Amino acid sequence: VAWLWRLGGGATVRALAWGRKSAGPLLLGLVCRALSAGPHTPSAPAHKPGAENARMHGSRPLTALLRHPDFRQGVRDMLPPSLGLAAWGLVTGVAMVKSGLTLWQALGMSLLVFAGSAQLASLPLLAAGAPWWVILGTAFCVNLRFVIFSAQWRGYWGHLPRWQRLLMAYWATDLAYVRYVQRYPSGQPAPGQVPYFIGGALVMAVCWHVLSIIGIVLADRVPAHWGLGFAGTLALLGMCYSLLTERVLWAVAAVAGLVSIATYHLPFKLNIICAIVVAGALGLW
Repeated sequence: VAWLWRLGGGATVRALAWGRKSAGPLLLGLVCRALSAGPHTPSAPAHKPGAENARMHGSRPLTALLRHPDFRQGVRDMLPPSLGLAAWGLVTGVAMVKSGLTLWQALGMSLLVFAGSAQLASLPLLAAGAPWWVILGTAFCVNLRFVIFSAQWRGYWGHLPRWQRLLMAYWATDLAYVRYVQRYPSGQPAPGQVPYFIGGALVMAVCWHVLSIIGIVLADRVPAHWGLGFAGTLALLGMCYSLLTERVLWAVAAVAGLVSIATYHLPFKLNIICAIVVAGALGLW
């Protein structure tokens, strides 16, 4: 069931990348192999990654990755918002236990779902005994944004092997998308993009999972009056603000907020679905 909550949009492929063992060593091993592998189709980017691949073959892949300038830049770019992300992960971990999940259920949800907004939207429904279709529908609608993200990710990663795209897509969260688009606004493949993405993704994943697990284990010792959830909200607001680059986007965001407030009284968090439907229709119009 936890895995099914991840079905929203492009988040499905991120769940496919999860194995039975820890994803940390898996990510590092496969990613290092990915960095040393060239494009597999004639539609590969115009640049020639020969020098970069030569460095990867001429030294240990993990060492070469950690020393890569774009990898380090990705780490630096992801550090500022990681504080808010860490606080949000802590709150999500606490919320899972407070909602009645067991220790192993909460750990499984944190590692398999890896989508804070879908987790937080689903937990009240679980506690309220909502029907399964409402829970899955809410998580699906909350994660619909990943469909839009995936369309733009394809412009960057379309030339990569399918297995590599599936693996990278697991880590392609909101913050990763924002930082990546800000760094490479052209929407086309370029040298150093994969190391840059990995650097940011590792920082983000460590902050989220470590603090989420801490919240799960120490749920009874984290006072509610700390207000840590607001830190995560601020991080999301800052991320959304960086995406509002046109008047149309501002209008869509304002309408979505108003609809969400106007329908807040609806049960099972259906105000989220109403806001998404109205904002989507307005954006298409």
